[in-house]
Parts: sequence; structure tokens; C-alpha cells
Amino acid sequence: MIEQQLHPGVGSFRVQHETLAYDTDQAPQFIDITDDVASALSRSGIENGIAVIFSNHTTAAIKINECEPELLKDMARFLSEVAPLDRDYCHNNFDVRTVNMEEDECPNAHSHCQHLMLSTSETVPVLGGRLQLGRWQRVFLIELDRPKARRVSLQFVGI
Repeated sequence: MIEQQLHPGVGSFRVQHETLAYDTDQAPQFIDITDDVASALSRSGIENGIAVIFSNHTTAAIKINECEPELLKDMARFLSEVAPLDRDYCHNNFDVRTVNMEEDECPNAHSHCQHLMLSTSETVPVLGGRLQLGRWQRVFLIELDRPKARRVSLQFVGI
């Protein structure tokens, strides 16, 4: 946990925010963060409402799916077929590109394109202090770029 904030809500509603931090190892990498989100929800004290899970990155996504090892391999292969690492991308041409450049910039257009197929956030209903996920549903932080420090913002709204 990096930070935790409690904001007074409107009427009887409350808003609780927490940021989770992860260090990824590879790309693609599917990190099951369900238990971390559930623990943060428990700390929030919110019993009924919604949970928003948001990636603070354009090359790391949040998705709900099944945590089955062979399926994770299939999903990784699907992403690499949609936007292969070795395709010619304008974003990777550092002789032409001048915007949003950092000193250690790496060619990562494939990860931005893969992110188009995913999403930055998921919203999950909260009832009785529990995430209302289906039997096989898990929340994933999906690394699409390279090993990095990543942040996931959680916001719980409810009573």
C-alpha cells in the first residue's frame, strides 16, 4: 500500500482511495491482484457500492478474466498476434518522434496497441463488503511493455 485516503461523501456515501504498487517481471505478464483489491476493500469499511480498479499507465491494463494457466498463455499469444513486437511502428522511430520522450525510452508501440484491446479500468459491484465477482473471475494487472514499477488506483464508493 502506498497511500490511503478517506474522503467525506455526499450524504451517507463514502469514498475510499488506495494505491497498490507492483514491480513487473516481463511482458506480457498477468498479475492476479484480486486478493489485494479485496483486502483494500475490507480496510475501506465500505459494505455496499462499487469498486473501481484503475491502471495509472498506458502500457499496463486492468482486466477481469479467468486465472487458468493455459488460458493465460492463449491470451498472451492473442496479444502478440494483434500487435507483434517486431512490426514497424511510427512510435518506435526515434529519429522522427519528438513527443513524450524519456532518457531511457524504449520502442514500445506494440504495448500501446495491445492496450487498445484491453482497458485501463474495471468496475465491480460491492455487496456485503465483498467484490461481486463470478466463480472464475479474477482481477488482473496486465503488463504489456517491460519490467517496470506499476501503480493501481483503487476507489471504493458506497456505504
